[in-house]
Amino acid sequence: MAPISHWSTLDILLLFIMWSIMMAGMMLPSALPVILLVEKINQNRKIRKAKYSHTLYFVLGYLLSWTLYSFIITLVQYGLHYLSILSPMMISAQKWFTCLLLFSAGVYQWLPIKQRCLKLCRSPLSFIITQWQEGTLNSIKIGFKHGQYCIGCCWVLMALLFVAGVMDLKWILALTVIVLIEKLAPYGAVFSKILGIGLILSCVFILVRFHYS
Repeated sequence: MAPISHWSTLDILLLFIMWSIMMAGMMLPSALPVILLVEKINQNRKIRKAKYSHTLYFVLGYLLSWTLYSFIITLVQYGLHYLSILSPMMISAQKWFTCLLLFSAGVYQWLPIKQRCLKLCRSPLSFIITQWQEGTLNSIKIGFKHGQYCIGCCWVLMALLFVAGVMDLKWILALTVIVLIEKLAPYGAVFSKILGIGLILSCVFILVRFHYS
């Protein structure tokens, strides 16, 4: 990206598109179980000649929630560049900011809101049963609401791209795998807390290294 003084409206729009595509690519794989669950319900209703909405409407609602997140994170990134907290290469240029993100992400992994959202992402059946309503618009709304729980589970982890590099494909892949483990692995909830400890220790390591450098 060009320095902030040279950013145009088009640059910001392209950044938003980049975040939107990246979030879709990173989050859709972990949403596959709930998508397949909705598809199974729709297929059963189709067999019974009952009303149903195509599963793609649920996916659309899910993607809309992450598109909203992409819009917000784009504005955040714009502000961080303006304050010279991020480099033109879209990576943290300040040790204190790196440590703040790592520590915040580590603590968030242990908060009840994180664990509640993770539980709903790992076991979506109760959510689908209680939220299910007929109609295309309602299908989009259900997808959007489930996407919000997904954001509640992963938004801080996605913000860690500011530490690793927003355009670094290795870290993008690593975060995608982390999200998959959290949501799909047998001990994903335990893994999320262990990850939180690791992030906090990484913060401490950077602070100690910076102090003695």
